[in-house]
Parts: sequence; C-alpha cells; structure tokens
Amino acid sequence: MTALTEIAWLFLRLGTTAFGGPAAHIAMMDDEVVRRRGWLSREQFIDFLGATNLIPGPNSSELAMHVGHARGGWKGLIVAGVCFILPAAGIVSGIAALYVRYGTLPVATGLLYGVKAVTIAIVAQALYALGRTALTSGWHVVVAIAVAIAVVAGVNEIATLAAAGVLMLLLHRVRVRRAPGGMASDSAGNDRAVAGFALSQSAGTVGATSAAVAAGVTVAAPFGLWPLFTVFLKIGAVVFGSGYVLLAFLREDLVQRLGWLTEQQLLDAIAVGQITPGPLFTAATFVGYLLAGPAGATVGTVGIFLPAFVFVALSGPLVPRIRRSPSTGAILDGVNVASLALMAVVSLQLARAALLDIPTILIAAVSMLLLHRRINSVWLILAGAIAGLLLRG
Repeated sequence: MTALTEIAWLFLRLGTTAFGGPAAHIAMMDDEVVRRRGWLSREQFIDFLGATNLIPGPNSSELAMHVGHARGGWKGLIVAGVCFILPAAGIVSGIAALYVRYGTLPVATGLLYGVKAVTIAIVAQALYALGRTALTSGWHVVVAIAVAIAVVAGVNEIATLAAAGVLMLLLHRVRVRRAPGGMASDSAGNDRAVAGFALSQSAGTVGATSAAVAAGVTVAAPFGLWPLFTVFLKIGAVVFGSGYVLLAFLREDLVQRLGWLTEQQLLDAIAVGQITPGPLFTAATFVGYLLAGPAGATVGTVGIFLPAFVFVALSGPLVPRIRRSPSTGAILDGVNVASLALMAVVSLQLARAALLDIPTILIAAVSMLLLHRRINSVWLILAGAIAGLLLRG
C-alpha cells in the first residue's frame, strides 16, 4: 500500500467516524498517526497542532493536512484534507436534502447519547498523552493553567495563544542570559528562522487582506454561486476560534447583511455541523444546499475550506525551521502549551454536556479502559453509537 493510499484510507475513515468536534478529531488523529502508525513523533504532532492555532480555519482539518504533508508531501496534504472533509460534506448534503424536503432537522439523539460519552474518553486519553510530552517544565504547567483560567474568564483565545508564546520567549531569553556565554549561543542562525516564523504569521495577514477584497465583492450582491463562493472564501480566510465564532460570521453575512438565510436556518446549519462527523465548517455545505442545491453545497464547501489548504501549504514547511531555532522554538512551545489548555477547557465543557447520568459515565469509563488496552478509537465510536441507540433509540 502506497503512502497516499494509506493517507486516503485513514482520513476517509476518520472523516466518517470522527464525531465530537475539533478536540475529539485531534484526539483520534493522535491515536492513529502517533500511537498506532508512528507516522509522527508526539513532539512533531504537538508542533503541528500549535501551528494550526496560528492560522485561520478549521483546526482539525488543517492538522489532517499537516499530517498528510509530513507523510506524503504536497500530494499527501491535498489527499488528507479532501478525504477528511469529503465524507462529512456528503453526510451533511444528505441531511440538507431531507431538511429541504420535510422542513425539519433530523435529530439523532440516541446515537449521540453514546457517541459523546466515548468522545470524552478519547479526548481525555489524548490530553494525558499530549500533556506528558508538552508540559516538560514547571513553567509550562504554570502557563497552561494561566491560559485555561484566562479563557474561562472570557479572554480572547488568540490573545492567550500570543501571550503564551511571548511569555515562553521571555523566559527562554532570561535562561540564556544567565547561562555561561550569554546570548551568543542562541544568536547563531536565528535570523532566518525568525524570518520564517514571521512569514508563517504573515500568511494570516495575507489571507485577511484577500478576504477583505472578497468581502467587498459580496457587499449588496444578489444571490448567485459566485457571491456565495466569495462569502465563504472570506469566512474561511479570517475565522479563528470555535464554532461559535463561525456562527457569528455566518450570521453577520448571510442573515443580517445579505438576507439569504433566516435565523432558524442558520442555527439548524450549525446544529447539523455539530451532530455529524468531521469538521464543523461543513455547516457551509448545509447552507449552500439550502440556497442552491448540490451546486450550492459544492461551492460552499470549496469556498470555506480552500483557504485552509493555502495556509497549511505556506506555513507547514516552516514548522521544522521554527523548531530548530531556540528562540522561535520557545514561542512554539508556548503556543503548544496554550493549545492544550484550550483543548482541556473545551473538553470540560463537552464533558458537562455529555456525561449526563450513570450510563454515560460508565460508557466513558469503559472506553478509557479499552483505550488503555489500545483498542482502536473508531471501534469505540461505533460501539458507543450502538449503545446509545439501545439505551435511547
């Protein structure tokens, strides 16, 4: 089996079974590409995870692209991204067709009852493994706790990532100054690495600028496939953060400014993105189908995910160079620690919504035990779905 075939098979399977949002997707990828296949070391995986938080777009999809690039080069990047997105887009399109026909949203309550409990176990196991690798000093732990407290208090997620990176850089500088030889040991070769790091950050600025142009194109435009494409291209190029941030952007453009959707339709689109496997950004697939059928679904999907491919292609090759420089490596360490803290906060919020009673707690506990025995997380998701249907179906 060639590398590209391996990538395609893995991410098609994950795109079909990865319920639970970005935290769960990241956990399942860690299980598959680090624990089971050894395609990446855990250090490399965490670096790519940190890099996805520095650029706009769907984090789990971008992480899939990074893994594909590391395993199979540029072709691997495209294959991993497409194969992770395509199954979810197909499922969402099918639900959208039912929605258009019957005017209501099919709700898989029983299915999600068991799947969410398994998801919590998968995320908890991944957080433990990733944390053991990333939290290598007392300062890392302190920064992670500070980030978690700040996010819970309502501080902007991007601001906390930036602050963590700057703080770890300052701590690194202090350590170097106190070491014999002062700054000399750290200065050699840093200029190019720092320039590479700056270039990876500038990718977001370039995307935002081009997105602003796209926004200008769509202002007061009548509905059509091209205006629909540019709206989603803009959103995909500038959205950082959670699905709730995506909801705000979609509402501003599609409900308030253009009047293409009602509030209820938009909420249903976000709900579909949450109850289906794969990336939440497939809400764009649902919206596109509502507005223009299969062609609209295709346009919406391509528009919102295209910037992610561009950003990963620009920033991915720079991650190893960033790591080789002690200074920029310290910044990446800070971002990595902050990323895990964000993942932990989201996981606690998910646990409150998923572990509702004794059966869900038992499902999560048994899943943790089986994960420890290296049972594949995909089989656990399927077993959770069956258990949920039996208990609540």
